[in-house]
Amino acid sequence: MASPTEIAKRYFQAIADHDLEGLAACWAPGGVDRFVGQQELTGPEAVGAYFSGLFAAFPDFRLEVIDTTASRRRVAVRWRARGTFAGPGSFQGFAPNGARIEIEGCDVLTVADERIQHNDAYLDSGGIARQLGFLPPAGSSGEARLTRLANLRTRIGSWLRGARTERVADGVWVVRGGFPSKTMNVYLIEDGGGVTMFDAGIRDMTAAVRSAGARLGGIKRVVLGHADADHRGAAPGVGAPVYCHPAEREAAQSSDPWRYYWDFGKLGPHGRMLLKRVLPLWDGGAVEIAGTVEEGDEIAGFRVVELPGHAPGLIGLFRESDRLALASDCFYTLDPQTGIKGRARVPHPAFNISTEQAAQSIVKLAELEPSAAWAGHANPVRGDVASQLRRAAAETPG
Repeated sequence: MASPTEIAKRYFQAIADHDLEGLAACWAPGGVDRFVGQQELTGPEAVGAYFSGLFAAFPDFRLEVIDTTASRRRVAVRWRARGTFAGPGSFQGFAPNGARIEIEGCDVLTVADERIQHNDAYLDSGGIARQLGFLPPAGSSGEARLTRLANLRTRIGSWLRGARTERVADGVWVVRGGFPSKTMNVYLIEDGGGVTMFDAGIRDMTAAVRSAGARLGGIKRVVLGHADADHRGAAPGVGAPVYCHPAEREAAQSSDPWRYYWDFGKLGPHGRMLLKRVLPLWDGGAVEIAGTVEEGDEIAGFRVVELPGHAPGLIGLFRESDRLALASDCFYTLDPQTGIKGRARVPHPAFNISTEQAAQSIVKLAELEPSAAWAGHANPVRGDVASQLRRAAAETPG
């Protein structure tokens, strides 16, 4: 029986010989040839087709093995290849241009029953693109122009989709996002070498909150204040487990950006047209929920407070040590139809499951006597917070 190393050598010799039948015969049916960061092929048919196209694009393609290292069923093969992009075949959609390439790479093959079961191929695709003329040479004026263009694109993207991060209290930061006025708030709370993220804003904030979290040690978990589209948007792309109240779990895991109780008929014509358009754009889609949190649970030094009304399972976080409240959409400090900021108010009836209950939750929050209450949008309430919240609750829309 041939050893894994012998199978690997047989395979690379077949490639060097342009022997399509021989290299395909080395693969187990259903084996996976993975070009790391690029594509995956299923052997033997797709692997054979790939090399058939490669040899047609580089008719003088030559490959030599530099060295091999084996451990049980796994064999690492370092190799060097060269060839001329002479055609007649194309390469990754590009027409032959006569360019000459010389590259090195490494394949890590897993072999069982004298067949390749899996391969991870590592090669410098950027280096190949430069040699073929698809990217400018390293250190050239062309590369400098390309770098400037990429930086310009980054600046424009930051202007359109970027966010601002500011410290709001000891161990607590707010990331403000949303074009153009940055009224979407996501909170990062210091948590054992990383941060817990409270609320998840909109989809366009994903890169910004991920970067802000990375600078603070990494996002360990996400806790949703509720599952509305503009509060779960970045959650799927953060790469951390997500938690919410049990009453929000179904909505969080749904692909539907709309809540069943929303009533756009309660909005003015402008607000109805605008919000129907932007809410699906803000949404990041269904969220996988790792677990739930309820009244009294402890999260990174804060206590969970249930504040239903705007949403059935809306929660806030309250910290006894400095009486800081992070309240999600328990209250608004802006008009959702115009974006105009102002004093605290009951969330708009068009988006509440119960406006009366929402007002009661504002009173519940006021009874905690917060030193500051940060909303899910726009500005916090400071100063005599309890009085401002009670006034907002008393002005409940009819």
